Parts: sequence; structure tokens; C-alpha cells
Amino acid sequence: MNRRNFIRNGLIGVAGLAALSGGGIFYYINRPEFGRLPSGARLQKILNSPHYFTDHFECLTPVQVMAEDETDKENRVIATLKFLFGDKSALSPPFPIPSVKTNLKELPPNLDCAVWMGHSTIYLQLAGKKILLDPVFSDYASPVFFINRAFEGSNIYTAEDFPEIDILAITHDHWDHLDYPSIMALKPKIKTVLCPLGVGEYFEQWGFPLEKIIEEDWDSVIEIGNNLKVHILTSQHFSGRMLKQNPTEWCSYAFITPNRKIFCSGDGGYSNHFKKIGEVFGNFDFAFMENGQYNKAWHAIHCLPNETADASEDIHAKKVIPIHAGKFALARHAWNDPYKDLTAESFNKSYKLLTPQIGELIDFTQEQNFSAWFN
Repeated sequence: MNRRNFIRNGLIGVAGLAALSGGGIFYYINRPEFGRLPSGARLQKILNSPHYFTDHFECLTPVQVMAEDETDKENRVIATLKFLFGDKSALSPPFPIPSVKTNLKELPPNLDCAVWMGHSTIYLQLAGKKILLDPVFSDYASPVFFINRAFEGSNIYTAEDFPEIDILAITHDHWDHLDYPSIMALKPKIKTVLCPLGVGEYFEQWGFPLEKIIEEDWDSVIEIGNNLKVHILTSQHFSGRMLKQNPTEWCSYAFITPNRKIFCSGDGGYSNHFKKIGEVFGNFDFAFMENGQYNKAWHAIHCLPNETADASEDIHAKKVIPIHAGKFALARHAWNDPYKDLTAESFNKSYKLLTPQIGELIDFTQEQNFSAWFN
């Protein structure tokens, strides 16, 4: 039995014992935020996908979440113990994360711009449309209150700060990207949900009408009005919120207007799919690239900083904004290593690296420079 199955079976066993002794854990994991597995017409659509195999999705080239080399198993055990019980002083900043809270409701509606809100949450305005990606405004990126606490100062936005959202785009179903309390608080403002296959099941369960959910496979193109096309694209990652792995799809996005091309990587490791995306789209004016929560043991599903730099060149990005850091410590690297290392890796590259603070306006219509606030 491999490590993944051992952990999964152990959790199932614990849940079963709890159910027999009063149902505590069984009841807990059946709360709505855990979601449910796709069924009915949605499952049939999933079964027709070339990326779904029997009971799970796979990357274009199947990868393992954790390295399975026999020589590194002891190191992974030690790394896990250090993460749980070791010195965590470098994982979180010793000061509140600096921020600049842009008033979203006062932005000119036709201004093409973005606001990074920590981790992978991005607010976009393109072609007059308001777009929100992977909103997480909770204090914890996990199903329990004591794991993955947000850095002090990083949670400056709430649902009340947003205007109506034309498109809520979700890259995948992990807790640090699909946050139930944030979604429910935003629900009255959301006009359309855009997501990869299977993720729509969460939204249907959470009371969103089917006509508001656009749920498609990789390489699908969705036209939003006359001037915005959204491409659901490949990423090399995985999915699942509890016991079952890869029940839903994960993705990256390209937002294309007559004036601009914007790429959002979502989560994912480095592979040749970035070059293929670059070949299809030619170049991107701005790219929001995953750079954080990495480890050599799982770099198949999260880019190391040098791989983020390579991927940015592969897609022919002109300007790069790093995401997936600055809010949660999900890996053992120091909280600011992603920024410092990517800054070093970006020297003499073909793109310009931008490092806005949380909440700072990124104006797509003009040249900007941002401070190295992470030093």
C-alpha cells in the first residue's frame, strides 16, 4: 500500500469509527463546504472528457503529487515532522503584510486593471467586465480553524468591498482557492460562475442556479459579450477536498480582448504545456504566475521559482505578477523566499517582474514600478 492510500484508508477508518461512536467526523465531513461528487448529467459530461480515466482526472502527462523515489521517503517523513512540529518562525512574516486597499467600487468601469488580494485571489477589469478569481477571504485556508492561518495584515478585503461580479472564475477545488464562506458571502453579487469540469457540482450544491454556471473542459473558449473571450487551459496539478483525489478538473485561464491578453496560471508544475500555450497565443501582456508553496518533493504540481521564470518565458509574457504566496504558509520555505528567489531568477529575462502589494492597483494602461515590499 502506498503512502497516499495508507493516509486515505486511515482517514476513512477514523471517520467510520466516529460514525459508530456518535457520528462526529462523519457529520463533519458531510458539511456543505466539503462538497459532493459529480453525478447525473454533469458526471456524463465528465465521462466524455479525454482527460478523465475511469474515476479521476489526469494531467496531460500523468504525474505523482509526491515524489515516490525510495531514496527520499525518509526525507519526506522528516520534512513532514518538521512542518508539523519544527521551528516555523521563518514561515510567517515578523510584521503585518503591507497593503494598499484600492476602492474597487470607485474604479472607472472601463479601466483595464487588476488588484492582487493575496495568495491566488485576483480582481480583474477587462473590456468593461468585472472578474474575480479564486476568492479566499477566510482566516484559514483549510476545513479546520488551526491549519493554514492567513498572515497578519493579509486579509484586507471582504465580500462587501466588491461591486457586482460579472465572472467568478475558479481554477480548482482546493481549500486555498475555493473557499465556501467567501463564495457564499459573494453569492448575491455573482452573475456567472466559470469553472473546469466537475467544479460546478459545488456551486449547484451551494444553491447557484444551473444557468449561472459555465463548466467546460480544457481548450474550451467562452465568449463573454462581444469583446471578451475566456480560454480554459491546461495546468499540471490535482484536485480534491477530502478523501477522493482528482474527482474534478483543474485549469489555467487566458482572458483575451481586442486590446489585451491576460494569463492566470492557477496552480501547477512546470511542463511543456506552457510552451504550447505560448505557441497558441503568441504573447501575453500580463501573466499572473504561481510562485509559492513549493518543495522539491512536489514540484511536479507546484513550480519552483526558476520554473516560474521558465514558464513565464515559455508563454511569452511581457509582465509577470507572482501569485500563490504572501498570505498562507503551505510549505516549508520562508514566507518571502518566493519573491526574493523569483526576483533573482528574473534578472535579464524577457519579461518584467511586477511585485505589487496586496490591494495595490495594477493599471494595464500604463507603465508601473512596484517596491520590493517583501525585503
